[in-house]
Amino acid sequence: MDIFERLKDEASDEWAAYVGHPFVEGLGSGELDEAAFKHYLVQDYLFLIQFARAYALAAYKATTLDELRAAARGVSAIVETEMNLHVRMSARWGLTRDDLASAVEARATVAYTRFVLDTGQRGDLLDLYTALAPCMIGYAEIGANLSDVPGALGSANPYREWVAEYSGHAFQQAALEARSSLDRLARERLTEARWPALAETFRQATRLEAEFWDMGITLSQ
Repeated sequence: MDIFERLKDEASDEWAAYVGHPFVEGLGSGELDEAAFKHYLVQDYLFLIQFARAYALAAYKATTLDELRAAARGVSAIVETEMNLHVRMSARWGLTRDDLASAVEARATVAYTRFVLDTGQRGDLLDLYTALAPCMIGYAEIGANLSDVPGALGSANPYREWVAEYSGHAFQQAALEARSSLDRLARERLTEARWPALAETFRQATRLEAEFWDMGITLSQ
């Protein structure tokens, strides 16, 4: 069992609520309310700006050239790929890049992203990548699960591009790399005395992920 599976086992209830959230189910079935997805898409764009900063922080915290390169790839994947996906999808609902960038962060967006940044600032790379894991690795798991839902990638599903992005080879490989990096850091730095705090970081980040889905459904600010 690698460290990610151990963390998931420790937060099994929170993880199930996150990856099986009604918002996620609606993405796969295509039945998610359009207003909910639009609100999520805007907030996730703002969310990704802060997550790019988190990977920039990982570059600063890096102690080896390989760690620095991995963090740089994380920044690039967010800024050059994920954020552009959001721009393309938002255009379908008449939203421009400027509309996305000028939106006000919802409380759920602030709570999650600042938790990750604060965790990284206070701790080391293991702490930071543990806080990032529910997003990066979790979206890959969600994407893979949804790709198996009949019709999820079909032309009738308005959210098929989202499912295709996170179930696609490029994102799945990036998540595998993140998982491998997390496991390597755990082998180097994790002690049993440190485990309870690390598990709580993962549990809290997973809760905040589920609350981000809640925010989409409730349209809360």
